[in-house]
Amino acid sequence: MALKLRCHFGIGAAVEGEALVAADNFSARYDLDRVRGVFSRPQHKLSGRSYVDKILVMNTAKGGVASAWMLHEMASRAMAPKAILFNAANTILAQGAALANLAMCDRFDDGDVTALIRTGDRLLVEPELGLVTITNR
Repeated sequence: MALKLRCHFGIGAAVEGEALVAADNFSARYDLDRVRGVFSRPQHKLSGRSYVDKILVMNTAKGGVASAWMLHEMASRAMAPKAILFNAANTILAQGAALANLAMCDRFDDGDVTALIRTGDRLLVEPELGLVTITNR
Protein backbone atom coordinates (compact mmCIF):
# COMPACT_ATOMS: atom_id res chain seq x y z
CA MET A 1 0.00 0.00 0.00
CA ALA A 2 1.35 3.42 -0.98
CA LEU A 3 1.96 6.02 1.72
CA LYS A 4 1.30 9.64 0.70
CA LEU A 5 3.20 12.48 2.38
CA ARG A 6 1.99 16.06 1.92
CA CYS A 7 4.48 18.91 1.78
CA HIS A 8 4.85 22.50 0.65
CA PHE A 9 4.54 22.93 -3.13
CA GLY A 10 8.01 22.33 -4.54
CA ILE A 11 10.24 22.94 -7.53
CA GLY A 12 10.79 20.83 -10.63
CA ALA A 13 9.12 18.03 -12.53
CA ALA A 14 7.82 14.78 -11.08
CA VAL A 15 10.45 12.06 -10.62
CA GLU A 16 10.60 8.50 -9.35
CA GLY A 17 13.55 6.85 -7.67
CA GLU A 18 15.22 5.32 -4.67
CA ALA A 19 15.59 7.24 -1.41
CA LEU A 20 18.91 7.88 0.31
CA VAL A 21 18.13 9.19 3.81
CA ALA A 22 20.11 10.78 6.63
CA ALA A 23 19.06 12.93 9.57
CA ASP A 24 21.90 15.27 8.63
CA ASN A 25 22.25 18.58 6.83
CA PHE A 26 23.29 19.04 3.20
CA SER A 27 25.86 21.18 1.43
CA ALA A 28 26.74 20.59 -2.22
CA ARG A 29 30.02 22.41 -1.58
CA TYR A 30 31.28 20.79 1.61
CA ASP A 31 29.66 17.35 1.74
CA LEU A 32 30.15 16.02 -1.79
CA ASP A 33 32.87 14.78 -4.08
CA ARG A 34 31.15 16.09 -7.19
CA VAL A 35 33.53 14.26 -9.56
CA ARG A 36 33.09 10.78 -8.07
CA GLY A 37 29.43 11.33 -7.10
CA VAL A 38 29.73 10.41 -3.41
CA PHE A 39 29.36 12.05 -0.03
CA SER A 40 32.94 12.82 0.92
CA ARG A 41 32.91 14.68 4.25
CA PRO A 42 33.95 11.99 6.76
CA GLN A 43 31.61 13.32 9.46
CA HIS A 44 28.52 13.14 7.22
CA LYS A 45 26.18 10.24 7.97
CA LEU A 46 26.24 9.26 4.26
CA SER A 47 30.03 9.42 3.86
CA GLY A 48 31.15 7.16 1.01
CA ARG A 49 27.63 6.66 -0.39
CA SER A 50 26.72 7.62 -3.95
CA TYR A 51 24.07 10.31 -4.36
CA VAL A 52 23.86 10.07 -8.17
CA ASP A 53 20.30 9.39 -9.38
CA LYS A 54 19.04 9.04 -5.79
CA ILE A 55 16.32 11.02 -4.07
CA LEU A 56 18.14 12.61 -1.16
CA VAL A 57 16.16 13.02 2.05
CA MET A 58 17.91 15.37 4.47
CA ASN A 59 17.19 17.61 7.43
CA THR A 60 18.06 21.02 6.03
CA ALA A 61 20.31 22.80 3.56
CA LYS A 62 23.47 24.59 4.62
CA GLY A 63 26.00 26.69 2.82
CA GLY A 64 26.07 29.70 0.58
CA VAL A 65 25.65 30.64 -3.04
CA ALA A 66 28.22 28.12 -4.27
CA SER A 67 25.71 25.31 -3.60
CA ALA A 68 23.34 26.75 -6.21
CA TRP A 69 25.77 26.71 -9.11
CA MET A 70 27.29 23.41 -7.94
CA LEU A 71 23.93 21.66 -8.31
CA HIS A 72 23.67 23.04 -11.84
CA GLU A 73 27.21 21.92 -12.66
CA MET A 74 26.54 18.41 -11.30
CA ALA A 75 23.33 18.13 -13.34
CA SER A 76 25.14 19.23 -16.50
CA ARG A 77 27.46 16.22 -16.08
CA ALA A 78 24.67 13.76 -15.13
CA MET A 79 26.19 13.47 -11.61
CA ALA A 80 23.28 14.92 -9.62
CA PRO A 81 20.59 13.44 -7.41
CA LYS A 82 17.13 13.07 -8.97
CA ALA A 83 15.53 15.14 -6.21
CA ILE A 84 16.18 16.52 -2.75
CA LEU A 85 13.62 16.46 0.05
CA PHE A 86 14.20 18.56 3.16
CA ASN A 87 12.50 19.22 6.46
CA ALA A 88 13.39 22.84 5.72
CA ALA A 89 15.16 24.19 2.63
CA ASN A 90 16.77 27.58 2.24
CA THR A 91 16.38 30.06 -0.60
CA ILE A 92 19.84 29.32 -1.99
CA LEU A 93 19.11 25.61 -2.40
CA ALA A 94 15.73 26.46 -3.91
CA GLN A 95 17.55 28.63 -6.49
CA GLY A 96 20.05 25.85 -7.11
CA ALA A 97 17.34 23.26 -7.61
CA ALA A 98 15.54 25.53 -10.07
CA LEU A 99 18.76 26.28 -11.96
CA ALA A 100 19.67 22.57 -12.11
CA ASN A 101 16.11 21.55 -13.08
CA LEU A 102 16.10 19.35 -9.99
CA ALA A 103 12.97 18.39 -8.06
CA MET A 104 12.91 19.71 -4.48
CA CYS A 105 10.27 19.71 -1.73
CA ASP A 106 10.25 20.65 1.95
CA ARG A 107 8.02 21.30 4.98
CA PHE A 108 6.23 17.96 5.36
CA ASP A 109 2.86 17.96 7.13
CA ASP A 110 3.40 14.58 8.82
CA GLY A 111 6.66 15.45 10.59
CA ASP A 112 10.36 14.77 10.15
CA VAL A 113 10.84 13.53 6.60
CA THR A 114 14.11 11.80 7.59
CA ALA A 115 12.07 9.60 9.96
CA LEU A 116 9.11 9.08 7.60
CA ILE A 117 11.18 7.82 4.65
CA ARG A 118 13.82 5.07 4.79
CA THR A 119 16.87 4.48 2.62
CA GLY A 120 15.84 2.13 -0.18
CA ASP A 121 12.19 3.23 -0.28
CA ARG A 122 10.90 3.81 -3.82
CA LEU A 123 9.43 7.30 -4.10
CA LEU A 124 7.30 9.29 -6.49
CA VAL A 125 8.01 13.00 -5.97
CA GLU A 126 5.40 15.38 -7.41
CA PRO A 127 6.54 18.89 -6.47
CA GLU A 128 3.74 20.71 -8.28
CA LEU A 129 1.21 18.80 -6.15
CA GLY A 130 3.15 19.07 -2.89
CA LEU A 131 3.12 15.28 -2.69
CA VAL A 132 5.67 12.53 -2.11
CA THR A 133 4.44 8.95 -2.32
CA ILE A 134 6.31 5.97 -0.92
CA THR A 135 5.41 3.45 -3.62
CA ASN A 136 7.45 0.50 -2.33
CA ARG A 137 9.02 -0.02 1.06
